[in-house]
Amino acid sequence: MAVEFIGIDPDTDRDHCPTVWADAEAQEILLQGWKPSTETQADCEAISPANGPVPENEAIVRIPARMIPMIREACDAVERAQLR
Repeated sequence: MAVEFIGIDPDTDRDHCPTVWADAEAQEILLQGWKPSTETQADCEAISPANGPVPENEAIVRIPARMIPMIREACDAVERAQLR
C-alpha cells in the first residue's frame, strides 16, 4: 500500500490529531478523527434508516472543517492516480 500523508489538523495538540492520508494505489482516502458521541451516531443512523446501524468494521468519524483543504488534496491525489 502506497499511503501518502496529506496533513494533520493544524490546531492539533499532537495527542489527539485528526489526520488525512491518500492511498492512490487503492484509490482510497483515509481519515483519522474523533469518535462521535452515542447520540451523534444514533442521529446519523436515524437519518438513513435504510442503511441500518453502522457495521462493526466501519466507523463514523468527526473531522474539523478547517481540514477541508487537506481532504480536497487527498481527493486530488487519488484522482490523479486514476489518470495515470
